[in-house]
Amino acid sequence: MVQGGRHIVSSVTLHFTDRYAKDFLVGWRAMDFNGHMANTAYLDLAADVRLAFLADHGFPPTELRRLAIGPVIRKEELEYFREVNLHETVTVTYAALAMSVDGARFVIENEIWSASGERAATVRSTGGWLDLRARKLVPPPPGLLAALEQLPRAAGFIDLPLPTAKTA
Repeated sequence: MVQGGRHIVSSVTLHFTDRYAKDFLVGWRAMDFNGHMANTAYLDLAADVRLAFLADHGFPPTELRRLAIGPVIRKEELEYFREVNLHETVTVTYAALAMSVDGARFVIENEIWSASGERAATVRSTGGWLDLRARKLVPPPPGLLAALEQLPRAAGFIDLPLPTAKTA
């Protein structure tokens, strides 16, 4: 989290040495009618962390646009454990649950943690890499694949099989 021009690391982030993690202050636009974080805000934070990981590993949005490739999510599952309220600091972690050897397809997990260390939610996303010109799933280019190979693997990580001609 950036505060007053300084990077602030909460004590929660320090516990996540096995996952990529970023801190966020939950703002007004993330709230729902019931006064806690909206379901779409959890998905937005998960996406922000995934893009931050790519940018930190040499693939900011400008580079993805130049390559005409982007992540596409086919399915997301969101599980809630506790409420998150306005102006709470949360830590969002990121790890791979599964990936094809060529990197074209993946299953990833983001967890949202309160500053007190309680898990608030888990987002599991299934997706792949979309060639923005051809509009089809493709393996990422070698440099991007190398960055993805640096993504922490969750316990129980599995290699996804490559698609066969019948399932491609």
